[in-house]
Amino acid sequence: MLVSARKRVLLLCASFVILSLLAPSNGAPNSVENINPSHNKTGQPLELTPKVSFQLKLHALFHWSSFGFLMPVGIILVRMSSKSQNGRCVRVLFYCHVILQIAAILLATGGAVLSLMNFENSFSNRHQRVGLALYGFIWLQPIIGFFRPERGAKVRSLWYFFHWLLGIAVCATGIANVYIGLHTYHERTTKSVRLWTGLLTLEVCFLAFFYLMIDRWSYMMKQGQLPVEQLRPIDNRRTYPTTLRKELSIVQE
Repeated sequence: MLVSARKRVLLLCASFVILSLLAPSNGAPNSVENINPSHNKTGQPLELTPKVSFQLKLHALFHWSSFGFLMPVGIILVRMSSKSQNGRCVRVLFYCHVILQIAAILLATGGAVLSLMNFENSFSNRHQRVGLALYGFIWLQPIIGFFRPERGAKVRSLWYFFHWLLGIAVCATGIANVYIGLHTYHERTTKSVRLWTGLLTLEVCFLAFFYLMIDRWSYMMKQGQLPVEQLRPIDNRRTYPTTLRKELSIVQE
């Protein structure tokens, strides 16, 4: 039953991608003309129409929400589940992890579809090339997750390593690409992005700190408590070395 449910979710996500790619792209030529770098040979900043400006902001919002928030929070939740001793809490955290990761993938896919439909895609800059690679890897990750081996299987450790490594790599690369996108937007339009760069940096630092704090939290809480050995009552009875006890027993006999 679990395998069939995973297949249904996978088919649903694939259908969403196919329908998005087949959707009509009204107004795409106008958008391409407005952000094509060939129209900026004079070095003058690009003048974006309100429609294109809104599409760019929506594209940035989708990717910021996906790579900069939902994916890191999902990773943090599954890390918290590994530290929890409550079975119900572990299940809740795991399902929240799955939901957030699926939402992040759908948002990133929506941003990709928006870019393909409305923007110039010659893949001549770093932001577009990195984004193209990310779109492939973000869909590889849930496929690996859906075919998770049962606990106790020999390949479970290998699966976990690749799933964890790919998730961290995709999340980190996605955040870096958001920075690259902000820088590219500034170069094309000369508009300041310091505020958004600062907010993204603050958010990433907080999430990274929280991620690292999970391992140390229980250890920090134990620092204010005495070890179990020191809490045991002290035995006031006189003790003797083993050899002396033997001699005393002989004398008593």
